[in-house]
Order: sequence, then C-alpha cells, then structure tokens
Amino acid sequence: MSILVNKKTKVIVQGITGRDGSFHAEQMKKYGTDVVGGVTPGKGGTKVNGIPVFDSVAEAVLKTKANTSVIYVPPAFAVDAMYEAVDAGISLVVCITEGVPANEMLKAFYYIKSQGARLIGPNCPGIISPELSKVGILPGNICRKGPIGVVSRSGTLTYEAIWALTCANLGQTTCMGIGGDQIIGTNFIDALQMFEEDKATKAVVMIGEIGGTDEEEAAEFFRKKMTKPIVGFIAGRSAPPGKRMGHAGAIISGGTGTAKEKIEALNRVGIPVAASPNEIPGMVKEALDKAKTKAKKAPKKRTVGTKKAAKRKKVTARKTPKKSKAGKAGAKRRK
Repeated sequence: MSILVNKKTKVIVQGITGRDGSFHAEQMKKYGTDVVGGVTPGKGGTKVNGIPVFDSVAEAVLKTKANTSVIYVPPAFAVDAMYEAVDAGISLVVCITEGVPANEMLKAFYYIKSQGARLIGPNCPGIISPELSKVGILPGNICRKGPIGVVSRSGTLTYEAIWALTCANLGQTTCMGIGGDQIIGTNFIDALQMFEEDKATKAVVMIGEIGGTDEEEAAEFFRKKMTKPIVGFIAGRSAPPGKRMGHAGAIISGGTGTAKEKIEALNRVGIPVAASPNEIPGMVKEALDKAKTKAKKAPKKRTVGTKKAAKRKKVTARKTPKKSKAGKAGAKRRK
C-alpha cells in the first residue's frame, strides 16, 4: 500500500512545454507513472515526448480522466494553475514552483481545501510511491519499495535520507516533500495521519528544518494520536537568527523556531533525532525492533462479551431443573 499516489494515479503536467515540465514529464513517464497529458494554453493538439498537450485542464480531464496534476509554471502563474486544476475536478495538485507569493497562496490554500482537493507544495520536490508512481522531481532510482514512510520540508535532504534508507535495505511506502514555504497545502500532521492509517507503513522518517512550529505541532500529534514510531532530523542547527536559509519558511525569528527547540520538543515525546542523515537508518531499525518487542509483550485482547455470555448460559443450564419421568407422564394425562 501507499498514500496519495499509486497505479491508479493519472497525471497531467501543467507547463509541459517548458524546460522543466517537458524534462520531468519524460522522467515520470519512464518511471512508470501514467502521464496522460499536459497543459499549455495555445499549444493544444501538439505532443511532448508522445504525451498529448491540451489548451486547458478542463479539456485534459474530460479527455483523459486525469485525477492528479503537477505544476511547473512560473511563480506569477502558479496560483492560477492551482485554481484551474481544482475547478476542473483534479483531486491531488502537486506544485513544484518556487517563489509563489505568500498572500496569493493564503487565498488558494483555503479555496483548495473548500473544494475537497489536496495540495502538496508549493516549492516542493513532489511525491513518490516506489514501483507504483512518482509525481514531481524526486529521483526514482534512489527509492525502493518497503515499510518506511518519509515526509520532509527539505528537498535534497529528502534524497539523502531516502538513499541512506535504501542502502540499509529499508525500502519506502511513500516519500513526500511537503515544501519549505510558510504556507503549504499539506503539513507534517496531514502526512503523519495518512501514514498512521496506511497498513503497509511501519515507521516514519520526518525531516524538518528551522523556522515555524510545524515540528513542535507534529510532536504533539505523535504523542496523542500515533502508534507507529518516528525518527526525526532537523536541518539548520548552526543557522544564525534572522537569516533565511534557502526556504521562505526557514528562518529563526524572535528567538523561536530554532533547531534546539525542535529537537527538544521531539525528544520530549519519545522521537529520536538523528544528527545526520546517515544516522537515520540505524535509528529506524532500532525503532522497529522496539515496536516489535512492545507488540509481543502487549496482552492479547480478551473477548469479554463472549466469555460472559457463555458463563451465563452455563449458569442458566445448571439452574433449570430436568423433568422427571413421572412428571412427564402426568403432563400427558392432563392433556
């Protein structure tokens, strides 16, 4: 099993005729993703790497039955591309574009949510379910199918963590980069909830970074709602306060959002935090071993209701007197 993307995922690429869109459309197709079409206004009727191009998302959905869109358009047009995808009935929108204006994203976030669709990103590498489907720019050759879910605010650190897991024979169910901007469509809690509900996922690797309170909130969610183990990693341990580190959301402001605070919050609820991506596989194996030991020690569920019912039946049987032969004969004469 996996979350969000699988063999039923039908993808359209918004911005397919651009440099990034055409390249990654081909990479997704080669990986085995069902890329059913692309969208560039004015380019309808043409093809890119054998993929048909349409003038609008509505036309693409009508003709291909697509349910997922990936966006590779410039920042100025990215929000409009999201609106167009959702209005056409797309249920999963993955926005790779970086530099989307925050005030526009705020409006888009609530609109997409109100329509019952899900957005991953913006400013993210996308999502991959190994051997099933990949949507975005995540390299498929570093992934292997297995029981570990991966969710990350970072981009290239995600790849490093995945490769470390793969080299340690720890395959993945789904790997998702949620994006590093201040306003994103899917956060840590959303992803953790899905991994918790996914039967194939046995443990989760969560890669955070400085800025915001997402990791602290995820720690609280883990404490209250999760049964599966998490291993964490926080990027930006040596980042100076007030300086943005790569992502729009990666900034320590007002003395909050530091790596130290996040690591402490995770440790308080029992989530171990790796000092480097190379430490992650060992911690994951240890967490899985602990989970197995805990499951063995857990008492088996007693069927209390069934046992009580059986006991009542036995008591009733003992209390009910059997009729004697004389009693039976008298009953016959009275009839």
